Amino acid sequence: MANPAPVFGEWYRRPGGDSFEVVAIDPDDRTIEIQYFDGTIEELELEEWLEDQIEASEPPEDWTGSVDVEPEDTENEYEAEPAGNGAWGDPLQSLDRGEVAGYSELELSETPDEADRY
Repeated sequence: MANPAPVFGEWYRRPGGDSFEVVAIDPDDRTIEIQYFDGTIEELELEEWLEDQIEASEPPEDWTGSVDVEPEDTENEYEAEPAGNGAWGDPLQSLDRGEVAGYSELELSETPDEADRY
């Protein structure tokens, strides 16, 4: 059986081996860069890809393996329930309105005639 063609972003595995994702393909050098779930990166020559036994695989359910994110890092990051009154609240409430409008960069002069320009 022929190996599937390497596709950027797709997951594969060797029989009895770990799953990996194709993260780069260089047609000029004829190389394929793969990344295992634990973050290890390996470069394969196209000939190696064709000679090895490789099969398509499903991506892992836990996406945090290669990005080194602990479960407590994402805990309570977003409110799962709306606020007590049943409304989600104002999503813009956390913005510093002065900074958004550019006022944090505005330097006002101490002299009255220059201050009138603003």
